[in-house]
Amino acid sequence: MAATVTPLRVRVRRTRPNTDLPLPRYQSELAAGMDLLADIDGEEVLGPLERRALPTGVSLEIPPGYEGQVRPRSGLALKHGVTCLNSPGTVDADYRGEVRVILANLSTEPFTIRRGDRIAQLVIAPVARASLEEAPELGGTPRGAGGFGSTGR
Repeated sequence: MAATVTPLRVRVRRTRPNTDLPLPRYQSELAAGMDLLADIDGEEVLGPLERRALPTGVSLEIPPGYEGQVRPRSGLALKHGVTCLNSPGTVDADYRGEVRVILANLSTEPFTIRRGDRIAQLVIAPVARASLEEAPELGGTPRGAGGFGSTGR
């Protein structure tokens, strides 16, 4: 049985009048992300290795202390080699423009995007703000400065 969660209120505005597309929504009871739809006229073809910023038809008023994370859809990535660049893309709480999704076709075949296709997911997540403090040295760890594969497979 799912726990009852009080949803965070995020205001949304359609960026185009008289749209026939639904607002972003969760596709299952426990989904972490809401699907973002392609708000395009007709269809667009994304060629192999091509990338494009696609409109979603919505702008958001995300509360302070939160961000929107635009993430790829696993089905598009696995089945078609289509993913989001700059992932996760951040929608800041003070941004009021249209949310756009940077899609990239990493396959060798053209991929057709149609109006209303689910092209990405939006996760609303808390943000921790940091205060940086310059220091002459940092505390040691067993890993140290090892990076990019230094901890093994």
